[in-house]
Amino acid sequence: MKAVAHTRFGDSSVLQVVDLPMPTPGAGEIRVKVVVSGVNPTDWKGRAGGRSVTSESGQARVPNQDGSGVVDSIGPEVSGFSVGDRVWVHLAAHDRPTGTAQEYTVVPQERVVHLPDVASFDIGAALGVPAMTAHRALTVCELGPGRLGPGALQGQTILVAGGAGAVGHAAIQLARWAGAEVITTVSSAQKATLAAAAGAHHVINYREGDTAAAIRKVAPDGVDQIVEVAPGDNAELDSAVLANRGSIAVYATEGEPLSLDIWRHLTVNARYQFILLYTVGQAALTAAAEDIVNALNDGALPVGEQAGLPLTRFSLKQTPAAHDAVQSGTTGKVLIDVSPHELAAE
Repeated sequence: MKAVAHTRFGDSSVLQVVDLPMPTPGAGEIRVKVVVSGVNPTDWKGRAGGRSVTSESGQARVPNQDGSGVVDSIGPEVSGFSVGDRVWVHLAAHDRPTGTAQEYTVVPQERVVHLPDVASFDIGAALGVPAMTAHRALTVCELGPGRLGPGALQGQTILVAGGAGAVGHAAIQLARWAGAEVITTVSSAQKATLAAAAGAHHVINYREGDTAAAIRKVAPDGVDQIVEVAPGDNAELDSAVLANRGSIAVYATEGEPLSLDIWRHLTVNARYQFILLYTVGQAALTAAAEDIVNALNDGALPVGEQAGLPLTRFSLKQTPAAHDAVQSGTTGKVLIDVSPHELAAE
């Protein structure tokens, strides 16, 4: 089978198209015929030798954590799946050398989730890291719910930093689906259009005017939860707009180092929650997957420019260019077409 792999860490040039033996699922594993592979920042960072790496240089490694496809073969001790099922997968390459940048991937069954018929393979490949991170960020507030569903966030105001990014986009959609009033910050008019298309009620360009004042105008008592992509850059803003007993969920390290004004956070009983999907635990991953499937069935997680998440596509052999596109900050979601969509059911 065709795959893209690397045996050393470095820039995207280390990725090579190779032929690998067809993998066989073991106990508790499922083989998936990959239709679309999703690319996230964690994928190029892992390829470059970043902190998420769990294999040594010299070991052949197939990148990409997320994807969608069709169940092709089932190992012993697997229940709830049948050959031919449409699925999406997450954390496919975590603690394993094989991800979704290949025609077939073997994944532990707990990382395989049924993809509703109403959801396309593109949507399935865009879930994983972004949607599950967003779900976790929206369920760690002291005064908020532990699960998401219609009405779960009713009466709460959520601030999503960077609403045009993949995680920000999913956070807007999930928060809106759960009944929250959603504010988001963006850096340009183009991104403002995308964030509004995702469903944000209020979109604020932080390069124009007093951002804190604009947020407080919408939420005079402050925001209940903040989904934060750049904690260091936004620490002062977040402390200025957070409601009493509000929470700031941090899922990335973009920008400046984080430095906090302790007194300002003490006075509002603020909570910081740091999120790394790899270590949140299986219970949190399972809860996220279940709620995301419910949102999919309600049509709450569309993708594409009309839904606020432009898609940039590459072929499998163009995986190096796909990684470069994510690393360079391409707006929206980068996808790799691995198998023809119309052949997925064969």
